[in-house]
Amino acid sequence: MTSPAPKRIEWRLGTVIEVIPETSRTRTVVLDVPNWPGHRAGQHVDVRLTAEDGYQTERSYSIASAPEDRRLSLTVERLEEGEVSPYLTEELRPGDQLEIRGPIGGYFVWDISIGGPLVLVGGGSGIVPLMAMLRHREIALRGRDRATRRQVPARLIYSSRRWDDIIYRDELMRLGENDNTLEVVHTLTREQPDGWNGFRRRIDRKMLAEVVWPPGENPRIFICGPTSLVESAATTLVELGHQPTLVKTERFGPTGGTT
Repeated sequence: MTSPAPKRIEWRLGTVIEVIPETSRTRTVVLDVPNWPGHRAGQHVDVRLTAEDGYQTERSYSIASAPEDRRLSLTVERLEEGEVSPYLTEELRPGDQLEIRGPIGGYFVWDISIGGPLVLVGGGSGIVPLMAMLRHREIALRGRDRATRRQVPARLIYSSRRWDDIIYRDELMRLGENDNTLEVVHTLTREQPDGWNGFRRRIDRKMLAEVVWPPGENPRIFICGPTSLVESAATTLVELGHQPTLVKTERFGPTGGTT
C-alpha cells in the first residue's frame, strides 16, 4: 500500500489590510488571505512578484503573526540591493494584493504543547519567527495562573545595532513588563542611548552562559538571524552542554530571506 502524495502548497492571493512601520528600514505587512490553512509559529511563506513584462521573482519571509491571529503578518526589512523588499516596504499600500505560498517548514517551529523552558536568540530581522512564538505563547497562556506560566518560562536574547533598530520594541517591552515568566534581554552592538545598562556587544559565549538556562533544564532553543550569529550561538550552546537536538536554527539566505 502506497502512502498518499503530500498535499501541494498552493499560491494564494492575499489583500493588504495594513502596512505598519516598525523601524526606519522595516515594515509589517498585514494580509487578509482567504482560505488560509493556518500555520505554526516559526513557519514562513514564499512571496512572488510579477512585473508587467512577465518577469517573476520570489523571496521567503517568516510569518510574524501568531497562529491564532485571523490575519497573516509578514515583517520585512528593506535591503538596498533587493528585488522584493524595496517594493514590500516602500510601494505596497492597503488594497494591493500579494501572491503568497505557504505555510512552509516543519523543523523550526514551536507551540505551547512542546513546552519549555523556551530560549529565543535573535539578531536583526531574525526576531520575526521568534516573535510569532512569543505571540503564540502569550495568547496560549492568557488568563492562566502564575504556576501554569512558570511551566513554560521564556527568555529572549535579541541583538540589534541601535535602539531605533529594535523591531517590535514597544511590544517586547510590554510583554516583558506584563509577564514575570518572560525575560527580554537586549544587546546593542553599535550605539547605545544615554543611561543604557544592557549589553553592548555581539552575542557571545559569556552572554549565552549568563542568560540561557543550564543544560540540565533542557531548554528548547531557537536561533534566527545572520549566518555568523546563528552558527556561533549554536556551536557555543552545544559546547556549553546543550543537547544538539534541542537547538534549532534558521538563518538568512544571501537575499535576506530565510533558508
